[in-house]
This record gives sequence, structure tokens and C-alpha cells, in this order.
Amino acid sequence: MSSGDFRIGVLGSGKGSNCEAILEACADGRIPGQVVTVLSDVADALILDRSRKRGVDAQFIGPSRFKTKLEPELEERLAGTLRAAHVQLVALAGYMRVLKSPMLKAFAGRIVNVHPSLLPAFPGLRAWEQALQHGVKVTGCTVHFVDDGLDSGPIIVQRSVAVLGTDTAESLHERIQQAEHEAYPEAIRLIASGKLKIEGRTVRVLS
Repeated sequence: MSSGDFRIGVLGSGKGSNCEAILEACADGRIPGQVVTVLSDVADALILDRSRKRGVDAQFIGPSRFKTKLEPELEERLAGTLRAAHVQLVALAGYMRVLKSPMLKAFAGRIVNVHPSLLPAFPGLRAWEQALQHGVKVTGCTVHFVDDGLDSGPIIVQRSVAVLGTDTAESLHERIQQAEHEAYPEAIRLIASGKLKIEGRTVRVLS
């Protein structure tokens, strides 16, 4: 299998701007691979429409009676759909469900996420608001591998974003998202190119 055949599955719940950045990076060759399927827990999520317009298979997996996770049978379906598409890497792009054992076992060490802070600072929801409330001068974004903790997996790529005195939550979030759109494709490029080695909690970039 050549590097250009690297197969990516994306999970998302919302507008899909990070998914769009990944799709664009695949299209222009920055990522030596392709997004083969996009799955959402929200039936009318914009991420599905954006992906279909690019000719990518996009499906709704649900509905679920829970807000923060999928039922085990639905998560098994999620994992099965990704396996059937021969996905090598799962990228979470604004996916608002906590992954449990069906996905974590099926794709151990092969799930990545982008988080809007410089982890380990400000894990969890609305991290840009946490940063503003804490009064930090610098925040940013982190691309990391997903484990069974909360935003706790080994860190791949980080980008810093200055917090301005005039910032609102919305303006800071917008600049963090711009950083995400650069950092996430870069992290996936490194993975798809076989350039990463995990040593404990440290992710090393190979020359």
C-alpha cells in the first residue's frame, strides 16, 4: 500500500470546519491519503453536507438516547462502519461523544482529536472560555491521540495563540480554530507518512 492510499475516517457533530481542512489537505497533497467516510451522531449536521459535496461517503449513526455517548450497540455499528471502509486512522472533528471500549479497542492508537487549548491546560468543554476566565496570555490548540481519559492522550502537534486584551470568547475561539486548521492536517500528514513514534507519553517525529 502506498502512502497515498492511507485511509481516514472522520467523526463530527457540527459544522465540520476541521473536516473541511483535512479534506482540502488531502485534495492538495499535503496529506498523502484520503478521507473515505465521514460519520456523525447528528442527522442534520453540516459536516455531512460538506462531505457529500466533495463526493465523500457521509452517514448518520444514531439516534442515541444519550447526550455524551452512544449506546454500546450504536458504537459497535460506528466501529463496524469504519472497519468496513478499511479506515486506518479515525479523526475526531468536533465530535461531541465520549468514545468507549468498542471504538477504543477497534482502533487502539489510531484515533486522534484536536482540542482548543494547549493541553494539559483546560481540558473539557469550551476551553477558550476557560482560558479567558483564567486570564492566561497564551492559549492555542493541541492535536493528540485519544485514550480512555479526558483530552489526556499523547500530544502530537500544538500551536500557540496569543490572548489579546480585547478578546471576546468568540474572537479568541475564531483564532484558535484557524490554528486548528493548520495543526490538524499537519499531524495527520505525519501519521500518514509514518513519521511518528510513541515513547510512553512522548510522540517523536522521525527524520
